[in-house]
Amino acid sequence: MGRVTASLADLPLRDDLRGLTPYGAPQAPLPIALNVNENTHPVPDAVASDILDDIAVALRDVNRYPDREFTTLRESFAEYLGHGLVAEQIWAGNGSNEVLQHILQAFGGPGRTAFSFAPTYSMYPLIAKGTGATWIAGTRQPDYSLTPDDAAAQVEDADPDVILLCAPNNPTGTPLSLDVIEAVYEVSRGVVVVDEAYQEFAPHDAPSALTLLDGRPRLAISRTMSKAFAFAGARVGYLAADPALIDALRLVRLPYHLSALTQAAAIAALRNADVMLGMVEEIVEQRDRISATLEALGYTPHESWSNFVLFGGVSDPASVWQQLYDRGVLIRDVGIPGHLRVTAGTEAETTAFLDALASIGSAS
Repeated sequence: MGRVTASLADLPLRDDLRGLTPYGAPQAPLPIALNVNENTHPVPDAVASDILDDIAVALRDVNRYPDREFTTLRESFAEYLGHGLVAEQIWAGNGSNEVLQHILQAFGGPGRTAFSFAPTYSMYPLIAKGTGATWIAGTRQPDYSLTPDDAAAQVEDADPDVILLCAPNNPTGTPLSLDVIEAVYEVSRGVVVVDEAYQEFAPHDAPSALTLLDGRPRLAISRTMSKAFAFAGARVGYLAADPALIDALRLVRLPYHLSALTQAAAIAALRNADVMLGMVEEIVEQRDRISATLEALGYTPHESWSNFVLFGGVSDPASVWQQLYDRGVLIRDVGIPGHLRVTAGTEAETTAFLDALASIGSAS
């Protein structure tokens, strides 16, 4: 029997999805992959063994549905985050993208709007549109920062149902001050989500938006285990919020959405948080090394509180990207004119990137 072939245009797709393209960060079998902000350090052997032991125990009951409320995992996240949080204030999903999708399903949707300040995480508009919400993009200062007055004015003008604040911002690495978050919350009527996916890479004295949760029932702080915990392949994200907001997310999640194996792996990783986070300082060191060397080569690295560096002064980003690719190094063209972005990897990976870039020549 012959295969039936059709184009996407031939299918009864929702009108608001026509013309969209899926998230598509390049995946290529290159020796140095520094394009999607992964933690390129492997999970330490001792921790991996501990995680495997817990997964083995979970496998014995894998014929049964997992704990729908993932109670032990929520308790573990509350303990890790501190700030007096309790399990009832924690939610989790298969990566922070699913957590954000739950937010948009519960508080966005058809006839509602979602807002953020561009450029920012490219999945925000995709998740918003995928759940039926209208996407609104605000603007940033030339250095990609935000001021409380300007941010509040833009939010007040847009009057969105969901506001997404990336702190520090992806793809620019720009920090976000708490006074901006407070100003945005005060003028908004919708849910304000602060996406702290890269918070562990910020300076140690940089306060988290978790300090703002008390008395703000429309505020949610999202985190991920993909970056600092080197757990990208495990797909575990989570957030902290008022218990009432957590209850709202139960209305839209799929039953038993976190597998027993996922829960076991995440609990074990959190139990080894001190070891897992030991690699963060090395990543920060390599990030700062990248910034210093880029500047010496004539490029313009932007301030970063994350595990990556966005750098400008690239006369032909497509050409530089391709030349690095040809040298076995994969970085990211995020679509900002004159810019490229590189993840801070291990010392050896960082050296490979910097050597490859230097071989191309200094910025013109």
